Amino acid sequence: MTPRKNRGFTILEMLITVSIGLTVAGVTFVALMPVLRQNHVDTAYDTMLSVITTYRSQAMTQTRRYILTFSAPGTITVQYWAGGVPSPAPVTVATYTLPPDIEIAVQTGFPNPGPDGFDNGTTPVAFNPCSIVDAGQPCLIFCPDGSAQDDTGNYNGGVVYFTRPGDLYSSRSISVIGPTGKIRAWRLYNQNGNTWVQQ
Repeated sequence: MTPRKNRGFTILEMLITVSIGLTVAGVTFVALMPVLRQNHVDTAYDTMLSVITTYRSQAMTQTRRYILTFSAPGTITVQYWAGGVPSPAPVTVATYTLPPDIEIAVQTGFPNPGPDGFDNGTTPVAFNPCSIVDAGQPCLIFCPDGSAQDDTGNYNGGVVYFTRPGDLYSSRSISVIGPTGKIRAWRLYNQNGNTWVQQ
């Protein structure tokens, strides 16, 4: 007979240890969920702002026109447009995707008017629609002078909203002022009513 002090762990002892470990892991995961969700909002914000500012800057430094289109649920397509209207056709340069739980969308509760006075909080992408390039889709064309225009040469100021559906205060937006191409980032806060606050 083997002395008791030389025996290993019993199955019961191992099961108790494993169950304690799984419980701790589960509690940690639940505690980290808000942090992970906030990280997705921050990633979407960084992506959106970076794409818009980068291609405005490249339009000026490379003396080119870049077309940005925003489509649901969360895709940004960038095209380079070499020619005049209507040809040659634009060439796709890059496509960017927001985290899967963040959408280019609006929610009930957005203030009216929207950031910089654009839109009334009901249109996810409030830029002029293109009439030739991506006909009918809202677009933003950055020109070599830094301005934002549509594909017929009109100044094109507006706003794009992105949010996590069902989480109103995760909402962010970016506005572009057409004649100057100035870009502003916004976050929705509850300050005596819902208000867009510039970041």
